[in-house]
Amino acid sequence: MSQVITSLATIPNRYAFIDSIAKRAMQSHSLSLMLIDVVRFSDVTTSLGIHVGDSFLLEIANRIHTLFGTKNVSVGRISGDIFGVVFPNQSNESMLRSMFDRLVEHFKTPMHYDGTAFIADFNVGVVCCDTREFDITIFVSRAETALKLAKENKYENYCALTTRDKADTGKSLALKADLKRAIAHNELELYFQPKVELSTLAVVGAECLLRWNHPLDGVLFPGPLIEAAESYNMMSELGYWTLEQAFRALAHFDVLRLDLCLSVNISPTQLYDNQLIPTLRTLSQSYSMPLSRIELELTEDVALSNSLMVKKQLDELRNLGIKISVDDFGKGYSNLAYIRDLDLDALKIDKSFVMELTVHPVNKAIIEAAKVIGHAKGCGVIAEGVETIEQLHILREMGITEGQGYLFSKAVPLDEFIVLTQQEIIVGHSPLRARAW
Repeated sequence: MSQVITSLATIPNRYAFIDSIAKRAMQSHSLSLMLIDVVRFSDVTTSLGIHVGDSFLLEIANRIHTLFGTKNVSVGRISGDIFGVVFPNQSNESMLRSMFDRLVEHFKTPMHYDGTAFIADFNVGVVCCDTREFDITIFVSRAETALKLAKENKYENYCALTTRDKADTGKSLALKADLKRAIAHNELELYFQPKVELSTLAVVGAECLLRWNHPLDGVLFPGPLIEAAESYNMMSELGYWTLEQAFRALAHFDVLRLDLCLSVNISPTQLYDNQLIPTLRTLSQSYSMPLSRIELELTEDVALSNSLMVKKQLDELRNLGIKISVDDFGKGYSNLAYIRDLDLDALKIDKSFVMELTVHPVNKAIIEAAKVIGHAKGCGVIAEGVETIEQLHILREMGITEGQGYLFSKAVPLDEFIVLTQQEIIVGHSPLRARAW
């Protein structure tokens, strides 16, 4: 049975832990290091205080120790909310990946302190090496690089490297430099993917998607753009630029008598920014635009985090009349208790369930469940990734009323979107649709 850790002070700190890694390397033929970062833990200490935060950290440390802490495996505390686990004579990445899966699964069980529940989520970076050519500085640096890449990965909070891997830093640095210039030189542009009323195929709104008209590489999709913004601490600046462009588009719609709402994706960085609400109020006044015309889309992990700060911010946003939706619903581990407690205007079913609707029967059941949840909460349910007539027919039969996807239109520039709103949307393989594309 693993020994209980009674105090955070008894866990080896960064320097003691790194020293122990160097000693383990001398006694092992291979070595792996896992860095475990507790996602958005600062919210806990900000909302509940340092003492409560330390109590949660102590329980996290004990759980990690229980999961991995055999006599050969040691645990350290790299910084406030980052733990390290070193595995001697282990360099099998698939084994470490399975350990990450165990970690995530284990921590789906909430921790409790004085009536407050907390579900921990993690970013995990792993490095594996052969100790014949061991360099402690390179080894730890590679683990920290892996952790950084895990944090930047929108789809998976895990990254594994070896000491021989080389990060693609050249291109990333170029993107960072280009991003400053892109904002200054107006190279960024909003594209609009129509949201369609499925029974009539009428356009009822759009999701705003960022594109970068790069002078050398052409139109870039959000991936590298977001990566550069995060690395360059420019996510808020980029987010506010996007919001202002959405308000400009809405003002243009009003001139054309188009009564449409726009959805804007919002990053965790922006959601936690205390300037978000004042900025939205200012934009609303500047463009004489009611905030009810704006919908903010949050990824499921952010919307369902049990951060008191997130809930408070969302409540304030809805009090202003702003709509809130959860994007990619069902993609993560949907904690239905938090869904129950959040006031939402829409659930957007993750496109993976819609695109494989005819392949896996369980996908239909998942969409039905989302519809039931939406109905019970009094919020809309929107299907993403509609690509075929067959999917459209099934969704209609299921009573899903709104959708978006390539069947109706890809994301297009503003002028093309306006044309779409003023004509009948054609689906299927008709000559008119072929010409439209």
